[in-house]
Amino acid sequence: MEFVIRIPQDGGRRFRARSQENSLQEERLFWLAWSQIPGIGSVLLGRLQYKFGNLQTAWTASPNELATVEGIGPQVLEAICSQRLHTQLQDLWRQHQQKNPTFWTPADLAYPRLLLEIPSFPTILYYRGQVEPLESQSNPPTVAIVGTRAPSDYGKKWTRILTEALVRHGFTIVSGLAEGIDTEAHWSCLEAGGRTIAVLGTGVDVVYPWQNRKLYQQVIQHGLAVSEYSAGTKPDRLHFPQRNRIIAGLSRAVIVIEAPYKSGALITAHLANDYGRDVYALPGSLDNPQSVGCLGLLNKGAHVILGVDSLLELLGSLPNLDPIPLPQSTQLSLPDLDPDLQQVLKHVSAEPILLDAIVQRSGIPAPIVSSTLLQLELDGWVTQLPGMRYVRGSGG
Repeated sequence: MEFVIRIPQDGGRRFRARSQENSLQEERLFWLAWSQIPGIGSVLLGRLQYKFGNLQTAWTASPNELATVEGIGPQVLEAICSQRLHTQLQDLWRQHQQKNPTFWTPADLAYPRLLLEIPSFPTILYYRGQVEPLESQSNPPTVAIVGTRAPSDYGKKWTRILTEALVRHGFTIVSGLAEGIDTEAHWSCLEAGGRTIAVLGTGVDVVYPWQNRKLYQQVIQHGLAVSEYSAGTKPDRLHFPQRNRIIAGLSRAVIVIEAPYKSGALITAHLANDYGRDVYALPGSLDNPQSVGCLGLLNKGAHVILGVDSLLELLGSLPNLDPIPLPQSTQLSLPDLDPDLQQVLKHVSAEPILLDAIVQRSGIPAPIVSSTLLQLELDGWVTQLPGMRYVRGSGG
Protein backbone atom coordinates (compact mmCIF):
# COMPACT_ATOMS: atom_id res chain seq x y z
CA MET A 1 0.00 0.00 0.00
CA GLU A 2 1.31 3.42 -0.96
CA PHE A 3 0.97 6.26 1.52
CA VAL A 4 0.33 9.69 0.08
CA ILE A 5 1.08 12.85 2.03
CA ARG A 6 -1.48 15.49 1.15
CA ILE A 7 -0.31 19.08 1.56
CA PRO A 8 -3.20 21.39 2.53
CA GLN A 9 -4.04 24.28 0.22
CA ASP A 10 -2.69 26.79 2.74
CA GLY A 11 0.82 25.48 1.99
CA GLY A 12 1.09 23.66 5.29
CA ARG A 13 0.76 26.76 7.49
CA ARG A 14 -1.84 25.12 9.72
CA PHE A 15 0.40 22.07 10.16
CA ARG A 16 3.39 24.26 11.00
CA ALA A 17 1.27 26.26 13.45
CA ARG A 18 0.17 23.06 15.20
CA SER A 19 3.78 21.86 15.24
CA GLN A 20 4.96 25.12 16.79
CA GLU A 21 2.13 24.99 19.32
CA ASN A 22 3.08 21.43 20.32
CA SER A 23 6.73 22.45 20.62
CA LEU A 24 5.79 25.37 22.88
CA GLN A 25 3.63 23.10 25.02
CA GLU A 26 6.51 20.65 25.46
CA GLU A 27 8.87 23.47 26.38
CA ARG A 28 6.38 24.74 28.98
CA LEU A 29 6.06 21.22 30.38
CA PHE A 30 9.79 20.90 30.93
CA TRP A 31 10.08 24.36 32.49
CA LEU A 32 7.42 23.16 34.93
CA ALA A 33 9.11 19.80 35.53
CA TRP A 34 12.50 21.31 36.25
CA SER A 35 10.98 24.00 38.49
CA GLN A 36 9.74 21.30 40.86
CA ILE A 37 13.29 20.20 41.77
CA PRO A 38 14.80 21.77 44.90
CA GLY A 39 17.98 23.70 44.19
CA ILE A 40 17.14 24.38 40.54
CA GLY A 41 16.72 28.06 39.64
CA SER A 42 16.76 30.22 36.53
CA VAL A 43 20.56 30.52 36.32
CA LEU A 44 21.08 26.75 36.46
CA LEU A 45 18.27 26.18 33.96
CA GLY A 46 20.01 28.58 31.58
CA ARG A 47 23.17 26.51 31.86
CA LEU A 48 21.23 23.30 31.25
CA GLN A 49 19.66 24.82 28.13
CA TYR A 50 23.05 25.92 26.87
CA LYS A 51 24.63 22.53 27.55
CA PHE A 52 21.89 20.33 26.09
CA GLY A 53 20.11 22.65 23.65
CA ASN A 54 16.76 22.47 25.44
CA LEU A 55 15.30 21.41 28.77
CA GLN A 56 13.66 18.31 27.30
CA THR A 57 17.04 16.85 26.27
CA ALA A 58 18.47 17.86 29.65
CA TRP A 59 15.68 15.91 31.37
CA THR A 60 16.84 12.68 29.74
CA ALA A 61 20.58 13.32 30.16
CA SER A 62 22.65 10.82 32.11
CA PRO A 63 23.87 11.64 35.65
CA ASN A 64 27.44 11.83 34.34
CA GLU A 65 26.41 14.36 31.70
CA LEU A 66 24.45 16.44 34.22
CA ALA A 67 27.39 16.44 36.63
CA THR A 68 29.46 18.35 34.06
CA VAL A 69 27.14 21.38 34.36
CA GLU A 70 28.48 24.08 36.67
CA GLY A 71 26.34 24.32 39.81
CA ILE A 72 25.17 20.70 39.83
CA GLY A 73 26.89 19.11 42.80
CA PRO A 74 26.16 15.75 44.42
CA GLN A 75 23.08 16.93 46.36
CA VAL A 76 21.47 18.68 43.39
CA LEU A 77 22.28 15.73 41.13
CA GLU A 78 20.65 13.34 43.60
CA ALA A 79 17.54 15.56 43.73
CA ILE A 80 17.35 15.61 39.91
CA CYS A 81 17.66 11.84 39.58
CA SER A 82 15.08 11.24 42.31
CA GLN A 83 12.61 13.71 40.83
CA ARG A 84 12.92 12.27 37.32
CA LEU A 85 12.41 8.76 38.65
CA HIS A 86 9.18 9.63 40.47
CA THR A 87 7.69 12.11 37.97
CA GLN A 88 5.08 11.17 35.41
CA LEU A 89 5.23 14.24 33.19
CA GLN A 90 1.67 14.19 31.87
CA ASP A 91 0.27 13.59 35.36
CA LEU A 92 2.36 16.47 36.66
CA TRP A 93 1.04 18.78 33.94
CA ARG A 94 -2.58 17.78 34.44
CA GLN A 95 -2.50 18.07 38.22
CA HIS A 96 -0.65 21.38 38.11
CA GLN A 97 -3.09 22.91 35.64
CA GLN A 98 -6.07 21.81 37.70
CA LYS A 99 -4.79 23.85 40.64
CA ASN A 100 -3.04 26.57 38.61
CA PRO A 101 -4.93 27.20 35.38
CA THR A 102 -3.09 30.43 34.52
CA PHE A 103 0.68 30.67 34.57
CA TRP A 104 3.57 31.65 32.34
CA THR A 105 6.98 30.12 31.79
CA PRO A 106 9.89 31.87 30.04
CA ALA A 107 8.86 29.93 26.92
CA ASP A 108 5.61 31.92 26.74
CA LEU A 109 5.56 35.05 24.60
CA ALA A 110 3.34 36.69 27.23
CA TYR A 111 5.99 36.28 29.95
CA PRO A 112 7.02 39.84 30.95
CA ARG A 113 10.19 40.68 29.04
CA LEU A 114 11.55 43.00 31.73
CA LEU A 115 11.60 40.09 34.18
CA LEU A 116 13.85 38.09 31.85
CA GLU A 117 16.50 40.80 32.29
CA ILE A 118 17.04 40.01 35.97
CA PRO A 119 19.41 37.20 36.95
CA SER A 120 16.90 35.31 39.12
CA PHE A 121 13.70 35.57 37.09
CA PRO A 122 10.84 33.29 38.22
CA THR A 123 10.80 30.01 36.29
CA ILE A 124 7.02 29.88 36.77
CA LEU A 125 4.93 33.05 37.11
CA TYR A 126 1.31 32.55 38.19
CA TYR A 127 -1.27 35.22 37.48
CA ARG A 128 -4.91 36.21 37.88
CA GLY A 129 -6.66 39.15 36.29
CA GLN A 130 -6.51 41.01 33.01
CA VAL A 131 -3.49 40.37 30.79
CA GLU A 132 -2.08 43.39 28.97
CA PRO A 133 0.04 42.44 25.90
CA LEU A 134 2.11 45.62 26.23
CA GLU A 135 3.62 44.24 29.43
CA SER A 136 5.27 41.42 27.50
CA GLN A 137 7.17 43.95 25.37
CA SER A 138 10.50 45.64 26.04
CA ASN A 139 9.13 49.01 27.14
CA PRO A 140 6.07 48.55 29.37
CA PRO A 141 5.11 51.82 31.11
CA THR A 142 5.46 50.27 34.57
CA VAL A 143 6.52 52.14 37.70
CA ALA A 144 6.67 50.62 41.17
CA ILE A 145 5.56 52.55 44.24
CA VAL A 146 6.60 51.02 47.56
CA GLY A 147 7.06 52.08 51.16
CA THR A 148 6.40 51.51 54.82
CA ARG A 149 3.43 49.63 56.28
CA ALA A 150 2.92 52.51 58.73
CA PRO A 151 2.98 55.68 56.62
CA SER A 152 2.48 59.21 57.87
CA ASP A 153 -0.26 61.47 56.53
CA TYR A 154 2.46 63.14 54.46
CA GLY A 155 3.42 59.79 52.92
CA LYS A 156 -0.18 58.89 52.14
CA LYS A 157 -0.85 62.29 50.58
CA TRP A 158 2.15 62.14 48.27
CA THR A 159 1.43 58.54 47.32
CA ARG A 160 -2.00 59.67 46.10
CA ILE A 161 -0.66 62.75 44.32
CA LEU A 162 2.12 60.92 42.51
CA THR A 163 0.03 57.86 41.65
CA GLU A 164 -2.80 59.92 40.14
CA ALA A 165 -0.31 61.93 38.08
CA LEU A 166 1.40 58.80 36.80
CA VAL A 167 -1.94 57.23 35.85
CA ARG A 168 -2.92 60.36 33.90
CA HIS A 169 0.29 59.98 31.92
CA GLY A 170 -0.34 56.33 31.07
CA PHE A 171 1.83 54.52 33.64
CA THR A 172 0.90 51.18 35.20
CA ILE A 173 1.49 51.08 38.96
CA VAL A 174 3.29 48.04 40.43
CA SER A 175 3.26 47.32 44.16
CA GLY A 176 3.02 44.49 46.69
CA LEU A 177 -0.55 44.62 48.14
CA ALA A 178 0.93 45.11 51.63
CA GLU A 179 -0.50 47.43 54.26
CA GLY A 180 0.43 51.09 54.12
CA ILE A 181 2.00 52.65 51.04
CA ASP A 182 1.33 49.61 48.82
CA THR A 183 -2.37 49.69 49.64
CA GLU A 184 -2.52 53.47 49.12
CA ALA A 185 -0.82 53.16 45.74
CA HIS A 186 -3.12 50.38 44.47
CA TRP A 187 -6.31 52.15 45.60
CA SER A 188 -5.19 55.54 44.24
CA CYS A 189 -4.39 53.94 40.89
CA LEU A 190 -7.75 52.18 40.66
CA GLU A 191 -9.70 55.26 41.72
CA ALA A 192 -7.91 57.25 39.01
CA GLY A 193 -8.99 54.66 36.43
CA GLY A 194 -5.52 53.20 35.99
CA ARG A 195 -4.03 49.74 35.72
CA THR A 196 -2.15 48.20 38.62
CA ILE A 197 -0.12 45.03 39.15
CA ALA A 198 0.06 43.42 42.59
CA VAL A 199 3.05 41.15 43.23
CA LEU A 200 2.15 38.68 45.98
CA GLY A 201 4.21 36.72 48.48
CA THR A 202 1.46 34.08 48.54
CA GLY A 203 -0.37 32.07 45.90
CA VAL A 204 -2.47 34.24 43.59
CA ASP A 205 -5.59 32.78 45.23
CA VAL A 206 -4.55 33.77 48.76
CA VAL A 207 -5.15 37.36 49.92
CA TYR A 208 -2.70 38.77 52.46
CA PRO A 209 -3.33 40.82 54.47
CA TRP A 210 -6.96 39.67 54.73
CA GLN A 211 -8.28 43.23 55.11
CA ASN A 212 -7.16 43.87 51.51
CA ARG A 213 -9.58 41.31 50.05
CA LYS A 214 -11.80 44.04 48.51
CA LEU A 215 -8.72 45.70 47.05
CA TYR A 216 -7.56 42.36 45.65
CA GLN A 217 -10.89 41.84 43.87
CA GLN A 218 -10.59 45.27 42.28
CA VAL A 219 -7.00 44.57 41.25
CA ILE A 220 -7.85 41.38 39.36
CA GLN A 221 -10.87 43.06 37.71
CA HIS A 222 -8.85 46.02 36.43
CA GLY A 223 -5.26 44.83 36.59
CA LEU A 224 -3.19 41.79 37.43
CA ALA A 225 -2.01 39.80 40.45
CA VAL A 226 1.18 37.79 39.95
CA SER A 227 3.26 35.45 42.10
CA GLU A 228 5.99 32.85 41.79
CA TYR A 229 4.19 30.72 44.39
CA SER A 230 1.60 28.14 43.37
CA ALA A 231 -2.06 28.20 44.36
CA GLY A 232 -2.77 27.76 48.05
CA THR A 233 0.64 29.01 49.25
CA LYS A 234 0.15 30.74 52.60
CA PRO A 235 2.05 33.79 53.86
CA ASP A 236 5.64 33.13 54.88
CA ARG A 237 8.03 35.82 56.09
CA LEU A 238 10.74 34.47 53.77
CA HIS A 239 8.55 34.92 50.70
CA PHE A 240 8.21 38.68 50.90
CA PRO A 241 11.88 39.66 50.45
CA GLN A 242 11.92 37.26 47.47
CA ARG A 243 8.77 38.90 46.12
CA ASN A 244 10.51 42.28 46.13
CA ARG A 245 12.87 41.28 43.31
CA ILE A 246 9.83 40.69 41.08
CA ILE A 247 8.43 44.14 41.91
CA ALA A 248 11.77 45.67 40.91
CA GLY A 249 12.13 43.43 37.86
CA LEU A 250 8.69 44.26 36.46
CA SER A 251 9.26 48.01 36.69
CA ARG A 252 11.12 50.57 34.62
CA ALA A 253 11.56 52.66 37.76
CA VAL A 254 10.94 52.33 41.52
CA ILE A 255 9.57 55.10 43.74
CA VAL A 256 10.11 54.83 47.50
CA ILE A 257 7.70 57.01 49.48
CA GLU A 258 8.65 56.34 53.11
CA ALA A 259 10.87 53.58 54.45
CA PRO A 260 12.36 52.99 57.88
CA TYR A 261 15.80 51.50 58.33
CA LYS A 262 15.84 47.79 57.30
CA SER A 263 12.52 47.80 55.42
CA GLY A 264 11.30 45.71 52.50
CA ALA A 265 10.98 48.87 50.41
CA LEU A 266 14.73 49.43 50.72
CA ILE A 267 15.36 45.86 49.56
CA THR A 268 13.26 46.61 46.48
CA ALA A 269 15.17 49.84 45.86
CA HIS A 270 18.59 48.20 46.16
CA LEU A 271 17.52 45.37 43.83
CA ALA A 272 16.16 47.91 41.34
CA ASN A 273 19.51 49.68 41.37
CA ASP A 274 21.30 46.36 40.77
CA TYR A 275 19.00 45.72 37.80
CA GLY A 276 19.75 49.12 36.28
CA ARG A 277 16.33 50.61 37.07
CA ASP A 278 16.00 54.23 38.16
CA VAL A 279 15.25 54.75 41.87
CA TYR A 280 13.34 57.78 43.17
CA ALA A 281 12.83 58.72 46.80
CA LEU A 282 10.49 61.19 48.48
CA PRO A 283 12.43 63.44 50.89
CA GLY A 284 11.10 63.57 54.44
CA SER A 285 11.78 64.99 57.85
CA LEU A 286 14.79 64.00 59.94
CA ASP A 287 12.36 63.75 62.85
CA ASN A 288 10.34 61.00 61.10
CA PRO A 289 11.81 57.47 61.50
CA GLN A 290 9.88 56.44 58.39
CA SER A 291 11.98 58.86 56.32
CA VAL A 292 15.38 57.47 57.34
CA GLY A 293 15.47 54.96 54.47
CA CYS A 294 14.56 57.52 51.81
CA LEU A 295 17.15 59.98 53.07
CA GLY A 296 19.72 57.19 52.96
CA LEU A 297 18.77 56.39 49.36
CA LEU A 298 19.10 60.05 48.40
CA ASN A 299 22.51 60.17 50.06
CA LYS A 300 23.56 57.22 47.88
CA GLY A 301 22.42 58.81 44.64
CA ALA A 302 18.70 58.10 44.22
CA HIS A 303 16.70 60.73 42.33
CA VAL A 304 14.99 63.20 44.64
CA ILE A 305 11.27 63.78 44.08
CA LEU A 306 10.72 67.54 44.17
CA GLY A 307 7.15 67.44 42.88
CA VAL A 308 4.94 65.99 40.18
CA ASP A 309 6.43 67.94 37.28
CA SER A 310 10.03 67.11 38.15
CA LEU A 311 9.18 63.42 38.56
CA LEU A 312 7.39 63.26 35.21
CA GLU A 313 10.31 65.05 33.58
CA LEU A 314 12.76 62.53 35.03
CA LEU A 315 10.58 59.57 34.01
CA GLY A 316 10.30 61.06 30.54
CA SER A 317 14.08 60.82 30.23
CA LEU A 318 14.12 57.04 30.81
CA PRO A 319 16.09 55.45 27.98
CA ASN A 320 14.16 53.82 25.18
CA LEU A 321 14.87 50.11 25.48
CA ASP A 322 14.02 49.33 21.86
CA PRO A 323 17.09 48.04 20.06
CA ILE A 324 18.60 50.62 17.72
CA PRO A 325 20.49 49.26 14.68
CA LEU A 326 24.15 50.18 14.85
CA PRO A 327 26.11 51.68 11.96
CA GLN A 328 28.07 49.10 10.03
CA SER A 329 31.32 50.74 11.09
CA THR A 330 30.71 49.82 14.73
CA GLN A 331 30.40 46.09 14.02
CA LEU A 332 33.42 44.09 15.16
CA SER A 333 34.84 40.97 13.58
CA LEU A 334 34.04 37.65 15.19
CA PRO A 335 36.78 35.66 16.90
CA ASP A 336 37.31 31.96 16.30
CA LEU A 337 34.83 30.58 18.85
CA ASP A 338 32.34 27.78 19.23
CA PRO A 339 29.42 28.47 16.81
CA ASP A 340 26.92 28.76 19.67
CA LEU A 341 29.04 31.43 21.33
CA GLN A 342 29.50 33.26 18.04
CA GLN A 343 25.74 33.26 17.43
CA VAL A 344 25.29 35.43 20.52
CA LEU A 345 28.53 37.41 20.30
CA LYS A 346 27.81 38.66 16.77
CA HIS A 347 24.99 40.78 18.20
CA VAL A 348 27.32 42.51 20.71
CA SER A 349 29.47 45.41 19.54
CA ALA A 350 31.33 48.40 20.94
CA GLU A 351 27.99 50.10 21.68
CA PRO A 352 25.99 48.93 24.76
CA ILE A 353 23.09 46.59 23.96
CA LEU A 354 20.38 45.24 26.25
CA LEU A 355 20.02 41.53 26.99
CA ASP A 356 16.45 41.75 25.66
CA ALA A 357 17.68 43.24 22.38
CA ILE A 358 20.18 40.39 21.95
CA VAL A 359 17.35 37.89 22.53
CA GLN A 360 15.17 39.64 19.93
CA ARG A 361 17.91 39.84 17.32
CA SER A 362 19.27 36.32 17.78
CA GLY A 363 15.94 34.53 18.21
CA ILE A 364 17.54 32.46 20.99
CA PRO A 365 15.63 31.94 24.28
CA ALA A 366 16.63 34.42 26.98
CA PRO A 367 18.00 31.83 29.46
CA ILE A 368 20.36 30.45 26.81
CA VAL A 369 21.48 33.97 25.82
CA SER A 370 22.05 34.81 29.49
CA SER A 371 24.17 31.72 30.17
CA THR A 372 26.11 32.22 26.91
CA LEU A 373 26.86 35.83 27.83
CA LEU A 374 28.08 34.63 31.21
CA GLN A 375 30.54 32.28 29.48
CA LEU A 376 31.63 35.03 27.08
CA GLU A 377 32.10 37.40 30.02
CA LEU A 378 34.23 34.85 31.89
CA ASP A 379 36.37 34.47 28.75
CA GLY A 380 36.68 38.24 28.39
CA TRP A 381 34.75 38.55 25.11
CA VAL A 382 31.97 40.74 26.56
CA THR A 383 31.63 43.14 29.48
CA GLN A 384 28.39 43.57 31.41
CA LEU A 385 27.34 47.13 32.22
CA PRO A 386 24.64 48.28 34.70
CA GLY A 387 21.11 47.60 33.50
CA MET A 388 21.87 44.23 31.89
CA ARG A 389 23.67 45.92 28.97
CA TYR A 390 26.66 44.38 27.22
CA VAL A 391 29.60 45.61 25.15
CA ARG A 392 32.33 43.76 23.30
CA GLY A 393 35.48 43.01 25.31
CA SER A 394 38.98 42.36 24.12
CA GLY A 395 38.80 38.58 24.48
CA GLY A 396 40.49 36.05 26.70
